[in-house]
Amino acid sequence: MTRGTLHTADGEVAIHRLEPTGADLPRLPHTVKILLENLLRRVGSRDVSEADALALAGWPAQPSGDTAVAFMPSRVLMQDFTGVPAVVDLAAIRSAVARAGGDPATVNPHIPVDLVIDHSVQVDMFGSAGAYQANVEWEYRRNAERYSLLKWAQQAFDGFRVVPPGMGICHQVNLEHLGRVVRVLDGVAMPDTLVGTDSHTTMVNGLGVLGWGVGGIEAEAAMLGQPMFLGWPVVVGVRMSGALPAGTTATDLVLTLTQMLRSHGVVGMFVEFYGEGLSSLTVEDRATMSNMCPEYGATASFFPVDHQTLTYLTNTGRGDVVDLVERYTKEQSLFRTDADPDPVFSETLELDLSAIEPSMAGPRRPQDRVPLARVWDSFRDAFPEFGKGYGNGSDAAVAATFPASDPIAEQDPLSGDPAQLHPAPGGGGGDPPPVERSSDDTVDHGSVVIAAITSCTNTSNPSVMLAAGLLAKKAVDSGMQSKPWVKTSLAPGSRVVTDYLDRAGLQPYLDKLGFELVGYGCTTCIGNSGPLPEEVAKQVDERDLAVVAVLSGNRNFEGRIHPQVRASYLASPPLCVAYALAGRVDVDLTSEPIGRTPEGVDVFLHDLWPSPDEVQAVLAGAITPEQFEEEYERIWSGDEHWAELTAPGGTVYEWDPDSTYVREPTFFQDLSPEPRPPEDVEGARVLVKVGDSITTDHISPAGSIKKDSPAGRYLVEHGVQPGEFNSYGSRRGNHEVMMRGTFANVRLRNELAPGTEGPWTRHLPDGEEMTIYDASLRYAEHGVPLVVLAGKEYGSGSSRDWAAKGPALLGVRAAIAESFERIHRSNLVGMGILPLQFAAGDSAASLGLDGTEEYAIRGIAGGIAPGQAATVVATGGDGSTREFQVTVRIDGPAEVEYHRGGGILQMVLRNMLAS
Repeated sequence: MTRGTLHTADGEVAIHRLEPTGADLPRLPHTVKILLENLLRRVGSRDVSEADALALAGWPAQPSGDTAVAFMPSRVLMQDFTGVPAVVDLAAIRSAVARAGGDPATVNPHIPVDLVIDHSVQVDMFGSAGAYQANVEWEYRRNAERYSLLKWAQQAFDGFRVVPPGMGICHQVNLEHLGRVVRVLDGVAMPDTLVGTDSHTTMVNGLGVLGWGVGGIEAEAAMLGQPMFLGWPVVVGVRMSGALPAGTTATDLVLTLTQMLRSHGVVGMFVEFYGEGLSSLTVEDRATMSNMCPEYGATASFFPVDHQTLTYLTNTGRGDVVDLVERYTKEQSLFRTDADPDPVFSETLELDLSAIEPSMAGPRRPQDRVPLARVWDSFRDAFPEFGKGYGNGSDAAVAATFPASDPIAEQDPLSGDPAQLHPAPGGGGGDPPPVERSSDDTVDHGSVVIAAITSCTNTSNPSVMLAAGLLAKKAVDSGMQSKPWVKTSLAPGSRVVTDYLDRAGLQPYLDKLGFELVGYGCTTCIGNSGPLPEEVAKQVDERDLAVVAVLSGNRNFEGRIHPQVRASYLASPPLCVAYALAGRVDVDLTSEPIGRTPEGVDVFLHDLWPSPDEVQAVLAGAITPEQFEEEYERIWSGDEHWAELTAPGGTVYEWDPDSTYVREPTFFQDLSPEPRPPEDVEGARVLVKVGDSITTDHISPAGSIKKDSPAGRYLVEHGVQPGEFNSYGSRRGNHEVMMRGTFANVRLRNELAPGTEGPWTRHLPDGEEMTIYDASLRYAEHGVPLVVLAGKEYGSGSSRDWAAKGPALLGVRAAIAESFERIHRSNLVGMGILPLQFAAGDSAASLGLDGTEEYAIRGIAGGIAPGQAATVVATGGDGSTREFQVTVRIDGPAEVEYHRGGGILQMVLRNMLAS
């Protein structure tokens, strides 16, 4: 019906035209057009009928009944934290197939998969020319087992590629290299689409590539040929007008957008941008906005293809695809111009770019934007007991002072404790010059102890990175230095960043302020900020200081950045440099001095801030397409460490029973040929009762492992010393560690254990306080099923499959919440856990539930239907009962099958074994 031919400079390709469907293409959102093309290509397959495609062509009119869009991405993107457990699961499926007498070599991804190793580098050494090499050495030492698994997977699975460590972060590599906008597979041209195991996969939407984050469980299913069953699309249009004023950045814009959309409510929806304001935004600006899509809760936030897209492809060394992209998108009404009629959206919002002001977000959530002038006020509002400020004689009496210099010893980074690799800012191979001390050189409440230019959100944008370099140059020329208690770092998402900073002559100035290269990967934003300098850490602990991190990333949830840091602010790269100079947040940088010259002259932020013309002048001469071509030519090869890494061969992975990083999971062992029929839940107890905005970091932390935690005790029992613990994220290939780390975040507040923070609960009905893991074992001994009680936005934050896998292994059968974040709800279903949503207006508080009750969940036995009601009965210790209705958030027929099978991967494996 729709197949045709498109002529391009490289010859003819087949396409599936949208026009014959009768859709009003000029008025249809680009997001819907891409989903429609996805269906047209697969009409007549198991999952898509012609009626399905025609129904979507009539959007926004929704057919009656349950309508699902069976979306199949053209590729999958993974990072190593979430990719390792996916590879472990695939390897375990191969082992299960082999045990059943099948051919394990038939277990392969059905669509291309790229895995970028970018989440494991940690900032152990900083502020020195040797920091990058030292951190890489430590990364390989800590992660050799995991990397060996990935290197095995690279040779074992067809269609599976690995980007070795040190090559860049997955989202920026995707934006700068992997994304093609239009792909040709088997002679058919189609929009480039993907899903990724990191929620910030959405960054590539800024390039006109539709993609979003999914849980590792969903990504594995897509790799094995299972489509994503989406609900009927709700598309919110955001009209952009005007242009950003001088003195503001794309970071200020995205923090404003995040606040606006989170307040409006776009969870589970698609966001699409339109209007003449788009023409003033580069692809790098757009990618900054799309990157933080998970922070405002949307599924994806899409920028249509236009002239900015074609320019970016050319400038990043992909000029060979420009002809195809332009011809295809114009043929399919997927190319945007300012003259286009406005599409019809589910609803529309307005954003005037000219109204954007310098901003930060914090101190606990990315949607909590504050104008730059009110940063200290926001800190005091969040921490009234700590917000007394500097030099007032009350809290600064024991203020720590620091030596003028603390040069790093020239040593093999593998011979000592990484916690000691902390030179003071100043950089270079020798000792930094003496620093004239001033009376405000103290650490107190509100001190900035981490200033990190980190992660994908902003390092993908040359304008803000060069602005940071220009600000550093002006500061150094003024004789200023970063405060010595600030742990400074530069961790770009791409090797091209350091290329153009060098070419612009700005890297030496960043080095001088301590922003030396520490690695190419997701560091501070994921909690891999490394230990604080010893004296700073000591003061923070002994005096219970509320100290601050300022970072250019996208996540600042409590306890995420560093366990000793209470307040974290998201900021543009130049503001990260500015706060390293200030060393504190009890200052209004819009009106008060940021510091002084050696001669005692006040220096203000406006003295250092580069003008747009200065940035553009440097930008014009610093970046060439050849830089991208040269860097990405070697992306798959890695460095000498990767070349020297030993890895097993063969089709079936050889599990090491002594490994503390990679173990065969229990999910597929002793799998029955048929799943057990659904049953009601009786006699359940609450393991954890929490409030609103509980993130996947709270449920399954990615940060450091404490020695006295259940996971720490497990590692010590297996001969691992605390200095070698690494992080929870790095050990996601070991279910024994991860189930012990479930609900182990140091800032988790379980209302069943009032007055505590961390992995604590009360075992019921005896009331004994113990760790959540130990309580789960005791419940399991007596056959007691478990539930979680939660408030709004349960499971927000990063897509993290272990936030569902961990609770499943602990015995959690259901999570009852006021609302769920999209990816986490899907992951719960994928692991066989029931997501149950309180009726509108109901909550644990309104129903008088304190979590000590015994729970029954009825209406499940005999099978469930999408969105059906279930009854929960809570029985108190005095025998009183409360009965209330919940909605079973299993949202489509496919999810019913996943739940019936005990989980999506179990269902896929059963299908394999049956065939």
